[in-house]
Amino acid sequence: MAGRFGFGPSSTADSMVVVSTPNQELALTNFAYCSAGDLRKFSIPGSRLALALVGNSVVLTLRAHESIRDGHIALNAIQRRHTKVSAGDSISVSRFVPPDNFKLALLTLELEFVKGKTNRTEQLDAVVLAQQLRKRFIDQVMTTGQRVSFEFCGTNYIFIVNQAMLEGQEDSKAMERGMISNDTYFIFEASPTSGIKIVNQREAASSNIFRHKEFNLEKLGIGGLSAEFTDIFRRAFASRVFPPHVVNKLGIKHVKGMLLHGPPGTGKTLMARQIGKLLNGREPKIVNGPEVLSKFVGETEKNVRDLFADAENDQRARGDQSDLHVIIFDEIDAICKSRGSTRDGTGVHDSIVNQLLTKIDGVESLNNVLLIGMTNRKDLLDEALLRPGRLEVHVEINLPDENGRLQILQIHTNKMKENSFLAADVNLQELAARTKNYSGAELEGVVKSAVSFALNRQISMDDLTKPLDEESIKVTMDDFLHALQEIVPAFGASTDDLERCRLNGMVDCGERHKHIYQRAMLLVEQVKVSKGSPLVTCLLEGPSGSGKTAMAATIGIDSDFPYVKIISAETMIGLSESSKCAQIVKVFEDAYKSQLSIIILDDIERLLEYVAIGPRFSNLISQTLLVLLKRLPPKGKNMLVIGTTSEVGFLESLGICDAFSVAYHVPTLDKADARKVLQGLHVFAEDDIDLAAEALHDMPLKKLYMLVEMAAQGLKGGSAEAIYSGKEKISLNHFYDILGDIVSIRH
Repeated sequence: MAGRFGFGPSSTADSMVVVSTPNQELALTNFAYCSAGDLRKFSIPGSRLALALVGNSVVLTLRAHESIRDGHIALNAIQRRHTKVSAGDSISVSRFVPPDNFKLALLTLELEFVKGKTNRTEQLDAVVLAQQLRKRFIDQVMTTGQRVSFEFCGTNYIFIVNQAMLEGQEDSKAMERGMISNDTYFIFEASPTSGIKIVNQREAASSNIFRHKEFNLEKLGIGGLSAEFTDIFRRAFASRVFPPHVVNKLGIKHVKGMLLHGPPGTGKTLMARQIGKLLNGREPKIVNGPEVLSKFVGETEKNVRDLFADAENDQRARGDQSDLHVIIFDEIDAICKSRGSTRDGTGVHDSIVNQLLTKIDGVESLNNVLLIGMTNRKDLLDEALLRPGRLEVHVEINLPDENGRLQILQIHTNKMKENSFLAADVNLQELAARTKNYSGAELEGVVKSAVSFALNRQISMDDLTKPLDEESIKVTMDDFLHALQEIVPAFGASTDDLERCRLNGMVDCGERHKHIYQRAMLLVEQVKVSKGSPLVTCLLEGPSGSGKTAMAATIGIDSDFPYVKIISAETMIGLSESSKCAQIVKVFEDAYKSQLSIIILDDIERLLEYVAIGPRFSNLISQTLLVLLKRLPPKGKNMLVIGTTSEVGFLESLGICDAFSVAYHVPTLDKADARKVLQGLHVFAEDDIDLAAEALHDMPLKKLYMLVEMAAQGLKGGSAEAIYSGKEKISLNHFYDILGDIVSIRH
């Protein structure tokens, strides 16, 4: 048999007649018996052993017995049941020669009584039992799934071989058969309903909490979270790997809960589900937060208690040997809000928290439960839930770094690569570098979007019934680049918003503006490399329309930081003070999740609702900004905050100017600056530029663009296209007329 177990018979098979074992005592030895003449056919050269592969399913040790005739083999009832034969039937028997390295390192056995269901209970010492079995079954071959009867302390038992691992064996699926030696150690298991309780389980070097010997996170679909998984394993599972008696001697309790928190789409739910799959025992219970809520009084608390009912029953029945029960709470912030924070009048959220605390860490607390909570709003959770003994392991699942993004892209493109759908020009390393601040879910979205472009090329919109050529499907690098334009990261740079702040691009406005830009870019460089100043703040102040917002947006775009956001009053029209504060705080909180970030506070006086008369400003927003401008980002995160204002005197009176590290005055244009701008626009005749520039002295940049736009329409309109294409030039007299209108409005 070269099939399931990797070894076949070592000689031609003989057909022998099955008979019953001569007596009950011999039936408990697990030997098969034959005549002395037949025994010689199965003897292994150079050894006293005689091994036979019986019925192509089990290897048994043979002994001679005078009552057995030639051509017959005596099997006990359990052996006959395993090989599916009855007394009087014929069965194939062949000599079995064990290969090299056939000694068993580990044998996992499940115990039960011979008589099946019984009301009796027995407590078995694992050390004594292992010594007895090793002595009784030395040099016998055990096969996974084999059932063996034996007597221990006057009681007959059956063990079932659940796992047989050889010395030096790497692949647990390779060969599930081996020979018991003096170095084989045993792990005993028993069903909760069997009535058998195993104590003193010292033989096992480790418990069987995990299904696999080693973890391959990429095979589980987890990328970029190796460090986080290492933390989880150390805190939550290291103590559970050791047998209960070791943990008792250490005098510690297992970790009962962990909280995975971080931005949406970073893999919290995925990690929790895969942790559940890695563990042996019961299937994890997965609860979406709001599912436990009920309209009936007391029913919500009962739903929480029901989640722990199986674990309670298991611990009562099996004690320290009970299985690990995993309960996964997705969106735990929906039901475990801070007590006293809700004003619904029912108090149901407070009751849920109380019930959960009682079950995890109450008077009758459980030691066989692992509660995994997930949230992206850790700040909403009740503090009592987060202390040691409850959800004590807090793991932040952050946005993946470049290496993490590469792993995630490899996971999602692995199948298309195996099936030759991935084009040779696809460079995943380059894509990982381009996708700064993309979450795992967004990277999956990029791959799906790229595939949609590739599939769309194969579809003819004129004839949808046209047969598709599967072989010609190729996902190319261009598909991925198009997908990057389509899938924008939630925690990325708001490039579109920034571009809208500088509709005319960045033009040369003279040395003064260039100097401010260069100084600001030095601040950007400082934020990138500095370890001593994680927070740098810069205020751009100057007259309205002088180009402060455009310069701040250009600094944000040119910085190439992964997170650049602009906070302006135009996105907060109609919001209350508290809502505005919440939005501002959220932008800062999101920025703290990125390694490098820039926040632009545009038109600070508008954010503060400043007016020159009446109720002057919002003190709530003012205090919020003062706190945020001085609050250091978390360790390893660096931030640059750029503020713009046209009312620097007002900000000084509030003390906000002092909160900025440095302030730069962005001036209006003088004659030389205006000349450079007009030269770049190419809308005036060369002889007219100096005269036009002189008229524009002390003019804000934004107003200059408006004047040029108005003058470019011509006297009767319709001249703009010709002027901007270079066919015509703006009339200087018409320009002066427009300028006169603007100046009269200003005065």
